[in-house]
Amino acid sequence: MSEKKKTVLDLFLTFLKIGAFTFGGGYAMIALLQNEFVTKKEWLSEEEFLDIISVAESTPGPIAVNSSTFIGYKKAGFWGAFFSTLAICIPSFTIIFLISLVFDTFLKITLVAYAFKGISAAVIYLILSAGIKMLKGLKKDVFTRSVFLTVLVLFTAFSIFSIKFSTIYFILISGGFGLIYTALKGALRGKEK
Repeated sequence: MSEKKKTVLDLFLTFLKIGAFTFGGGYAMIALLQNEFVTKKEWLSEEEFLDIISVAESTPGPIAVNSSTFIGYKKAGFWGAFFSTLAICIPSFTIIFLISLVFDTFLKITLVAYAFKGISAAVIYLILSAGIKMLKGLKKDVFTRSVFLTVLVLFTAFSIFSIKFSTIYFILISGGFGLIYTALKGALRGKEK
């Protein structure tokens, strides 16, 4: 088996495993992706991982699917993206399909309800853990800290005062500030030369 086929197979099996054992959606999956591809396999640097998550979050579609597609493509091109995306979708599709067959009966099982309460608590931890790891990986410059603190304060205030403001706008506005900041920084460098 060629090296590229081994990589594609490794991507497929890794994303199949992550998809099968992640509850709570894409945000809960971020910690598992980071552990697998940055820490264990060392296929991505911390900065590359943050870039992929940022792009995956700001493009249409579920973050889990987008992340798997980007990571697969980065590591093994088109077929890496294809099989990574397929693998991340198979477990949830299969589970949802099976649950839909017995949905009403499934919800009435007391043990299932208790299990989901426990899983919910674990999902909160996974999302918080991923957020803290991503925060640690951010560049420690004035611009990044300013954007982070501004978004944090506004998001908290909007939540407290029940102001409806989509997180998509936070992403778009922050991206806009990033573009303006980079353009200004480049223009200043150009003047110095």
